[in-house]
Amino acid sequence: MGSPAPRAPAATTRSGLQIADIFRRFGRQYRSGRVLAAVQLRAMRAIQQCRTAALGGHRLQCDQCGKVRIAYNSCGNRHCPKCQTLAQERWLQARRAELLQIPYFHVVLTLPHDLNPLAQGNPRLIYNLLFRAGAETLLSFGRDRRHLGGTLGITALLHTWGQNLSQHIHLHCIVTGGALEQDDHRWIHGKPGFLFPVRALSSVFCAKYLDLLQRAYERDEVSLSSGTAHLADPAAWRNFLAQLRSRSWVVYCKRPMAGPEQVLDYLARYTHRVAISNHRLVALHEDKVTFRYRDYADGGRIRLMELSAQEFIRRFLLHVLPDNFCRIRHYGILANRNRTQRLAVCRELLGQPEPETSAPESAADLMLRVVGVDIRRCPYCGRGNLQIIETFDRLPELWDTS
Repeated sequence: MGSPAPRAPAATTRSGLQIADIFRRFGRQYRSGRVLAAVQLRAMRAIQQCRTAALGGHRLQCDQCGKVRIAYNSCGNRHCPKCQTLAQERWLQARRAELLQIPYFHVVLTLPHDLNPLAQGNPRLIYNLLFRAGAETLLSFGRDRRHLGGTLGITALLHTWGQNLSQHIHLHCIVTGGALEQDDHRWIHGKPGFLFPVRALSSVFCAKYLDLLQRAYERDEVSLSSGTAHLADPAAWRNFLAQLRSRSWVVYCKRPMAGPEQVLDYLARYTHRVAISNHRLVALHEDKVTFRYRDYADGGRIRLMELSAQEFIRRFLLHVLPDNFCRIRHYGILANRNRTQRLAVCRELLGQPEPETSAPESAADLMLRVVGVDIRRCPYCGRGNLQIIETFDRLPELWDTS
Protein backbone atom coordinates (compact mmCIF):
# COMPACT_ATOMS: atom_id res chain seq x y z
CA MET A 1 0.00 0.00 0.00
CA GLY A 2 1.08 3.58 -0.51
CA SER A 3 2.29 5.78 2.30
CA PRO A 4 1.55 9.48 1.71
CA ALA A 5 3.89 12.04 3.17
CA PRO A 6 2.32 15.04 4.93
CA ARG A 7 2.83 17.47 2.07
CA ALA A 8 5.09 18.04 -0.90
CA PRO A 9 7.52 20.93 -0.80
CA ALA A 10 6.26 24.15 -2.35
CA ALA A 11 8.75 23.68 -5.19
CA THR A 12 10.45 20.40 -6.03
CA THR A 13 13.05 20.17 -8.75
CA ARG A 14 12.42 17.69 -11.51
CA SER A 15 14.27 14.45 -10.85
CA GLY A 16 14.77 13.33 -14.45
CA LEU A 17 13.34 9.97 -13.39
CA GLN A 18 11.14 8.23 -15.98
CA ILE A 19 8.66 5.38 -15.87
CA ALA A 20 10.97 3.61 -18.32
CA ASP A 21 13.70 3.62 -15.64
CA ILE A 22 11.39 1.86 -13.20
CA PHE A 23 10.43 -0.73 -15.82
CA ARG A 24 14.06 -1.36 -16.73
CA ARG A 25 15.10 -1.88 -13.15
CA PHE A 26 12.11 -3.77 -11.75
CA GLY A 27 10.06 -4.94 -14.76
CA ARG A 28 11.61 -8.37 -15.09
CA GLN A 29 11.11 -9.06 -11.40
CA TYR A 30 7.48 -7.95 -11.68
CA ARG A 31 6.78 -10.18 -14.69
CA SER A 32 8.37 -13.22 -13.06
CA GLY A 33 5.64 -15.58 -11.88
CA ARG A 34 2.81 -13.34 -13.11
CA VAL A 35 0.54 -13.82 -16.10
CA LEU A 36 0.10 -10.45 -17.79
CA ALA A 37 -2.15 -9.60 -20.70
CA ALA A 38 -0.33 -9.29 -24.02
CA VAL A 39 -1.33 -5.61 -24.25
CA GLN A 40 0.30 -4.95 -20.84
CA LEU A 41 3.51 -6.66 -21.93
CA ARG A 42 3.57 -4.63 -25.13
CA ALA A 43 3.05 -1.40 -23.20
CA MET A 44 5.91 -2.22 -20.82
CA ARG A 45 8.22 -3.09 -23.69
CA ALA A 46 7.30 0.02 -25.70
CA ILE A 47 7.78 2.42 -22.78
CA GLN A 48 11.08 0.79 -21.84
CA GLN A 49 12.42 1.02 -25.40
CA CYS A 50 11.00 4.41 -26.38
CA ARG A 51 13.65 6.78 -27.82
CA THR A 52 16.44 4.25 -27.40
CA ALA A 53 18.59 2.43 -29.94
CA ALA A 54 16.27 -0.56 -29.59
CA LEU A 55 13.74 1.17 -31.86
CA GLY A 56 16.24 2.47 -34.40
CA GLY A 57 16.60 6.06 -35.46
CA HIS A 58 18.65 8.37 -37.62
CA ARG A 59 21.87 10.35 -37.61
CA LEU A 60 21.61 14.08 -38.32
CA GLN A 61 24.25 16.60 -39.29
CA CYS A 62 24.14 20.39 -39.07
CA ASP A 63 24.54 22.09 -42.45
CA GLN A 64 26.46 24.96 -40.79
CA CYS A 65 28.75 23.66 -38.04
CA GLY A 66 28.90 20.02 -39.19
CA LYS A 67 28.12 18.61 -35.73
CA VAL A 68 26.39 15.22 -35.73
CA ARG A 69 23.69 14.02 -33.35
CA ILE A 70 21.60 10.87 -33.11
CA ALA A 71 17.82 10.85 -32.68
CA TYR A 72 16.09 7.62 -31.69
CA ASN A 73 12.56 6.70 -32.70
CA SER A 74 9.56 7.00 -30.41
CA CYS A 75 7.43 3.97 -29.59
CA GLY A 76 4.07 5.62 -30.31
CA ASN A 77 2.31 3.52 -27.66
CA ARG A 78 -0.70 5.38 -26.28
CA HIS A 79 0.30 4.53 -22.71
CA CYS A 80 3.77 6.03 -23.08
CA PRO A 81 4.13 9.40 -21.30
CA LYS A 82 6.63 10.61 -23.92
CA CYS A 83 4.47 9.97 -26.99
CA GLN A 84 1.21 11.86 -26.40
CA THR A 85 1.95 15.55 -27.00
CA LEU A 86 1.71 15.55 -30.79
CA ALA A 87 -1.20 13.10 -30.85
CA GLN A 88 -3.11 15.31 -28.41
CA GLU A 89 -2.43 18.48 -30.37
CA ARG A 90 -3.51 16.93 -33.69
CA TRP A 91 -6.71 15.69 -32.04
CA LEU A 92 -7.39 19.16 -30.60
CA GLN A 93 -6.86 20.75 -34.00
CA ALA A 94 -9.57 18.51 -35.43
CA ARG A 95 -11.93 19.43 -32.58
CA ARG A 96 -11.46 23.18 -33.13
CA ALA A 97 -13.39 22.92 -36.39
CA GLU A 98 -16.32 21.26 -34.58
CA LEU A 99 -16.91 23.74 -31.78
CA LEU A 100 -20.01 25.90 -31.83
CA GLN A 101 -20.16 29.38 -30.29
CA ILE A 102 -22.34 28.20 -27.39
CA PRO A 103 -21.85 27.28 -23.71
CA TYR A 104 -20.56 23.77 -22.96
CA PHE A 105 -20.74 21.74 -19.76
CA HIS A 106 -18.24 19.31 -18.26
CA VAL A 107 -20.02 16.25 -16.82
CA VAL A 108 -18.17 13.49 -14.94
CA LEU A 109 -19.79 10.06 -14.50
CA THR A 110 -18.05 7.72 -12.02
CA LEU A 111 -18.46 3.98 -11.41
CA PRO A 112 -18.59 2.74 -7.79
CA HIS A 113 -15.31 1.15 -6.69
CA ASP A 114 -17.20 -2.09 -5.99
CA LEU A 115 -16.98 -2.68 -9.76
CA ASN A 116 -13.16 -2.50 -9.80
CA PRO A 117 -12.53 -6.27 -9.35
CA LEU A 118 -14.99 -7.01 -12.15
CA ALA A 119 -13.31 -4.40 -14.37
CA GLN A 120 -9.91 -6.03 -13.88
CA GLY A 121 -11.21 -9.27 -15.39
CA ASN A 122 -13.55 -7.61 -17.91
CA PRO A 123 -12.06 -4.23 -18.84
CA ARG A 124 -13.52 -4.03 -22.35
CA LEU A 125 -17.02 -4.91 -21.16
CA ILE A 126 -17.06 -2.65 -18.09
CA TYR A 127 -15.67 0.33 -20.00
CA ASN A 128 -17.99 -0.15 -22.98
CA LEU A 129 -21.00 -0.29 -20.68
CA LEU A 130 -19.85 2.94 -19.04
CA PHE A 131 -19.73 4.70 -22.41
CA ARG A 132 -23.11 3.32 -23.41
CA ALA A 133 -24.90 4.03 -20.11
CA GLY A 134 -23.35 7.49 -19.84
CA ALA A 135 -24.24 8.51 -23.38
CA GLU A 136 -27.76 7.08 -23.19
CA THR A 137 -28.38 8.89 -19.92
CA LEU A 138 -27.29 12.28 -21.23
CA LEU A 139 -29.03 11.87 -24.59
CA SER A 140 -32.28 10.81 -22.89
CA PHE A 141 -32.23 13.92 -20.70
CA GLY A 142 -31.51 16.05 -23.76
CA ARG A 143 -34.49 14.58 -25.63
CA ASP A 144 -36.82 15.13 -22.66
CA ARG A 145 -38.91 18.24 -23.35
CA ARG A 146 -38.85 19.10 -19.64
CA HIS A 147 -35.18 19.88 -20.16
CA LEU A 148 -34.32 20.59 -23.82
CA GLY A 149 -36.26 18.42 -26.25
CA GLY A 150 -33.54 17.76 -28.82
CA THR A 151 -30.24 16.05 -29.62
CA LEU A 152 -27.15 17.01 -27.65
CA GLY A 153 -23.54 16.89 -28.77
CA ILE A 154 -21.28 14.83 -26.50
CA THR A 155 -17.57 14.07 -26.48
CA ALA A 156 -16.76 11.40 -23.88
CA LEU A 157 -13.28 10.50 -22.62
CA LEU A 158 -12.48 7.50 -20.43
CA HIS A 159 -10.13 7.74 -17.45
CA THR A 160 -9.52 4.76 -15.19
CA TRP A 161 -7.22 6.24 -12.54
CA GLY A 162 -7.09 8.51 -9.55
CA GLN A 163 -4.18 10.79 -8.70
CA ASN A 164 -2.51 8.06 -6.60
CA LEU A 165 -2.76 5.53 -9.48
CA SER A 166 -5.60 3.66 -7.79
CA GLN A 167 -8.46 2.36 -9.92
CA HIS A 168 -11.04 5.12 -10.34
CA ILE A 169 -13.13 4.50 -13.45
CA HIS A 170 -14.92 7.57 -14.74
CA LEU A 171 -16.04 9.32 -17.89
CA HIS A 172 -15.37 12.98 -18.70
CA CYS A 173 -18.08 14.33 -20.99
CA ILE A 174 -18.05 17.68 -22.77
CA VAL A 175 -21.73 18.41 -23.48
CA THR A 176 -23.37 21.15 -25.55
CA GLY A 177 -25.42 23.61 -23.52
CA GLY A 178 -28.25 23.27 -26.00
CA ALA A 179 -29.73 20.79 -28.47
CA LEU A 180 -30.82 20.40 -32.07
CA GLU A 181 -34.57 19.86 -32.37
CA GLN A 182 -35.51 16.43 -33.72
CA ASP A 183 -36.68 17.82 -37.09
CA ASP A 184 -33.49 19.92 -37.44
CA HIS A 185 -35.55 23.11 -37.72
CA ARG A 186 -34.50 24.82 -34.49
CA TRP A 187 -31.61 25.09 -32.07
CA ILE A 188 -32.85 24.86 -28.48
CA HIS A 189 -30.83 26.94 -26.06
CA GLY A 190 -30.37 25.60 -22.54
CA LYS A 191 -31.04 27.49 -19.33
CA PRO A 192 -28.17 29.83 -18.41
CA GLY A 193 -25.74 28.11 -16.05
CA PHE A 194 -27.76 24.88 -15.83
CA LEU A 195 -27.77 21.61 -17.76
CA PHE A 196 -29.64 18.81 -15.95
CA PRO A 197 -30.47 17.97 -12.30
CA VAL A 198 -27.51 15.97 -11.00
CA ARG A 199 -29.45 13.68 -8.65
CA ALA A 200 -31.79 12.63 -11.44
CA LEU A 201 -28.80 12.04 -13.74
CA SER A 202 -27.18 9.85 -11.09
CA SER A 203 -30.34 7.77 -10.62
CA VAL A 204 -30.87 7.14 -14.32
CA PHE A 205 -27.18 6.48 -14.94
CA CYS A 206 -27.12 3.83 -12.18
CA ALA A 207 -30.28 2.14 -13.48
CA LYS A 208 -29.08 2.08 -17.10
CA TYR A 209 -25.64 0.75 -16.23
CA LEU A 210 -26.91 -2.05 -13.99
CA ASP A 211 -29.54 -3.04 -16.55
CA LEU A 212 -26.84 -3.35 -19.21
CA LEU A 213 -24.60 -5.30 -16.81
CA GLN A 214 -27.42 -7.69 -15.96
CA ARG A 215 -28.07 -8.35 -19.65
CA ALA A 216 -24.37 -9.08 -20.20
CA TYR A 217 -24.43 -11.50 -17.25
CA GLU A 218 -27.46 -13.32 -18.67
CA ARG A 219 -25.64 -13.68 -22.02
CA ASP A 220 -22.59 -15.17 -20.23
CA GLU A 221 -20.45 -12.24 -21.37
CA VAL A 222 -19.04 -11.57 -17.88
CA SER A 223 -15.83 -13.44 -17.09
CA LEU A 224 -15.75 -14.49 -13.43
CA SER A 225 -12.53 -15.77 -11.89
CA SER A 226 -10.29 -15.34 -8.88
CA GLY A 227 -11.82 -12.66 -6.65
CA THR A 228 -15.11 -12.57 -8.59
CA ALA A 229 -15.67 -16.34 -9.04
CA HIS A 230 -18.34 -16.39 -6.32
CA LEU A 231 -20.55 -14.15 -8.48
CA ALA A 232 -21.23 -17.12 -10.77
CA ASP A 233 -23.86 -18.08 -8.19
CA PRO A 234 -27.10 -16.26 -9.18
CA ALA A 235 -27.94 -15.39 -5.57
CA ALA A 236 -24.50 -13.86 -5.04
CA TRP A 237 -24.87 -11.92 -8.29
CA ARG A 238 -28.25 -10.52 -7.21
CA ASN A 239 -26.75 -9.44 -3.89
CA PHE A 240 -23.88 -7.82 -5.74
CA LEU A 241 -26.26 -5.78 -7.92
CA ALA A 242 -28.30 -4.81 -4.85
CA GLN A 243 -25.11 -3.60 -3.20
CA LEU A 244 -24.27 -1.54 -6.28
CA ARG A 245 -27.76 0.01 -6.30
CA SER A 246 -27.29 1.10 -2.71
CA ARG A 247 -24.06 2.93 -3.52
CA SER A 248 -23.81 6.59 -4.39
CA TRP A 249 -23.22 6.85 -8.14
CA VAL A 250 -21.27 10.05 -8.43
CA VAL A 251 -22.26 12.39 -11.23
CA TYR A 252 -20.75 15.84 -11.29
CA CYS A 253 -21.67 18.68 -13.59
CA LYS A 254 -19.30 21.64 -13.63
CA ARG A 255 -20.30 25.20 -14.42
CA PRO A 256 -20.69 26.04 -18.11
CA MET A 257 -17.61 26.90 -20.09
CA ALA A 258 -17.56 30.35 -21.62
CA GLY A 259 -16.74 29.42 -25.20
CA PRO A 260 -14.64 27.36 -27.59
CA GLU A 261 -11.32 28.50 -26.16
CA GLN A 262 -12.23 27.30 -22.67
CA VAL A 263 -13.61 24.05 -24.10
CA LEU A 264 -10.28 23.37 -25.81
CA ASP A 265 -8.50 24.14 -22.55
CA TYR A 266 -10.62 21.50 -20.82
CA LEU A 267 -10.11 18.98 -23.59
CA ALA A 268 -6.35 19.53 -23.47
CA ARG A 269 -6.38 18.55 -19.79
CA TYR A 270 -8.15 15.25 -20.31
CA THR A 271 -7.35 13.83 -23.75
CA HIS A 272 -4.41 11.54 -24.40
CA ARG A 273 -3.42 11.46 -20.74
CA VAL A 274 -1.63 8.47 -19.31
CA ALA A 275 -2.09 7.26 -15.74
CA ILE A 276 0.97 9.19 -14.55
CA SER A 277 3.43 11.42 -16.37
CA ASN A 278 7.18 11.45 -15.91
CA HIS A 279 7.21 14.94 -14.42
CA ARG A 280 5.25 13.71 -11.38
CA LEU A 281 7.99 11.23 -10.45
CA VAL A 282 10.22 12.48 -7.63
CA ALA A 283 12.60 9.68 -6.65
CA LEU A 284 13.52 6.02 -7.00
CA HIS A 285 15.36 4.95 -3.86
CA GLU A 286 16.24 1.29 -3.44
CA ASP A 287 12.90 -0.36 -4.29
CA LYS A 288 10.64 2.62 -3.47
CA VAL A 289 9.06 5.05 -5.95
CA THR A 290 8.01 8.50 -4.76
CA PHE A 291 5.67 10.65 -6.83
CA ARG A 292 3.49 13.73 -6.50
CA TYR A 293 -0.27 13.55 -6.37
CA ARG A 294 -3.09 15.98 -5.78
CA ASP A 295 -5.08 15.23 -2.64
CA TYR A 296 -8.64 16.31 -3.44
CA ALA A 297 -9.78 15.26 0.04
CA ASP A 298 -7.54 18.06 1.36
CA GLY A 299 -8.44 20.88 -0.96
CA GLY A 300 -6.32 19.65 -3.87
CA ARG A 301 -3.00 20.05 -2.06
CA ILE A 302 0.06 18.51 -3.68
CA ARG A 303 1.45 15.65 -1.60
CA LEU A 304 4.00 12.89 -2.01
CA MET A 305 3.23 9.17 -2.10
CA GLU A 306 5.73 6.35 -1.75
CA LEU A 307 5.02 2.91 -3.25
CA SER A 308 7.15 -0.16 -3.66
CA ALA A 309 8.32 -0.48 -7.26
CA GLN A 310 6.25 -3.66 -7.62
CA GLU A 311 3.09 -1.91 -6.43
CA PHE A 312 3.81 1.09 -8.65
CA ILE A 313 4.08 -1.16 -11.71
CA ARG A 314 0.93 -3.06 -10.72
CA ARG A 315 -1.06 0.15 -10.42
CA PHE A 316 0.30 1.55 -13.68
CA LEU A 317 -0.65 -1.61 -15.60
CA LEU A 318 -4.20 -1.47 -14.23
CA HIS A 319 -4.76 1.41 -16.64
CA VAL A 320 -3.47 -0.20 -19.83
CA LEU A 321 -6.50 -0.36 -22.12
CA PRO A 322 -7.54 -3.40 -24.17
CA ASP A 323 -6.28 -3.65 -27.75
CA ASN A 324 -7.99 -1.28 -30.21
CA PHE A 325 -10.21 0.14 -27.47
CA CYS A 326 -11.47 3.62 -28.36
CA ARG A 327 -11.24 5.79 -25.24
CA ILE A 328 -12.60 8.98 -26.87
CA ARG A 329 -16.09 8.74 -28.38
CA HIS A 330 -18.67 11.14 -29.82
CA TYR A 331 -22.45 11.03 -29.61
CA GLY A 332 -25.55 12.91 -30.75
CA ILE A 333 -24.83 15.69 -33.23
CA LEU A 334 -21.12 14.85 -32.90
CA ALA A 335 -21.52 11.16 -33.80
CA ASN A 336 -18.99 10.24 -36.48
CA ARG A 337 -21.48 9.12 -39.13
CA ASN A 338 -23.35 12.45 -39.45
CA ARG A 339 -21.15 15.00 -37.67
CA THR A 340 -20.33 17.24 -40.63
CA GLN A 341 -23.94 17.48 -41.81
CA ARG A 342 -25.43 18.06 -38.35
CA LEU A 343 -22.86 20.70 -37.41
CA ALA A 344 -23.55 22.56 -40.66
CA VAL A 345 -27.27 22.63 -39.76
CA CYS A 346 -26.46 23.85 -36.24
CA ARG A 347 -24.27 26.67 -37.53
CA GLU A 348 -26.95 27.76 -39.98
CA LEU A 349 -29.58 27.84 -37.22
CA LEU A 350 -27.23 29.69 -34.88
CA GLY A 351 -26.12 32.14 -37.55
CA GLN A 352 -22.49 31.14 -37.18
CA PRO A 353 -19.98 30.94 -40.05
CA GLU A 354 -18.28 27.76 -41.15
CA PRO A 355 -14.84 27.39 -39.53
CA GLU A 356 -11.76 28.23 -41.51
CA THR A 357 -9.71 25.25 -42.61
CA SER A 358 -5.95 25.15 -42.82
CA ALA A 359 -3.39 22.64 -43.97
CA PRO A 360 -2.22 20.19 -41.27
CA GLU A 361 0.97 21.24 -39.51
CA SER A 362 4.10 19.15 -39.79
CA ALA A 363 5.45 17.40 -36.70
CA ALA A 364 8.29 19.93 -36.54
CA ASP A 365 5.92 22.93 -36.69
CA LEU A 366 3.70 21.35 -34.02
CA MET A 367 6.67 20.79 -31.72
CA LEU A 368 7.79 24.37 -32.21
CA ARG A 369 4.34 25.79 -31.44
CA VAL A 370 3.41 23.51 -28.55
CA VAL A 371 6.73 22.80 -26.84
CA GLY A 372 8.79 25.73 -28.10
CA VAL A 373 11.52 23.47 -29.50
CA ASP A 374 12.53 23.56 -33.16
CA ILE A 375 13.69 20.01 -33.83
CA ARG A 376 15.08 21.12 -37.21
CA ARG A 377 17.51 23.62 -35.66
CA CYS A 378 21.03 22.56 -34.65
CA PRO A 379 21.22 22.44 -30.82
CA TYR A 380 24.98 23.14 -30.94
CA CYS A 381 25.38 26.29 -33.04
CA GLY A 382 21.72 27.37 -33.10
CA ARG A 383 22.05 28.59 -36.70
CA GLY A 384 22.10 25.60 -38.99
CA ASN A 385 19.46 23.07 -39.94
CA LEU A 386 19.78 19.37 -39.20
CA GLN A 387 19.85 17.04 -42.20
CA ILE A 388 19.39 13.26 -42.03
CA ILE A 389 22.55 11.60 -43.24
CA GLU A 390 21.86 8.02 -42.13
CA THR A 391 19.02 5.90 -40.81
CA PHE A 392 19.37 2.68 -38.87
CA ASP A 393 16.89 -0.05 -38.07
CA ARG A 394 15.71 -1.22 -34.69
CA LEU A 395 17.89 -3.73 -32.89
CA PRO A 396 16.97 -7.42 -32.80
CA GLU A 397 14.34 -8.13 -30.14
CA LEU A 398 16.25 -8.52 -26.90
CA TRP A 399 13.43 -7.71 -24.47
CA ASP A 400 12.96 -10.46 -21.91
CA THR A 401 9.26 -11.31 -21.38
CA SER A 402 9.94 -13.82 -18.61
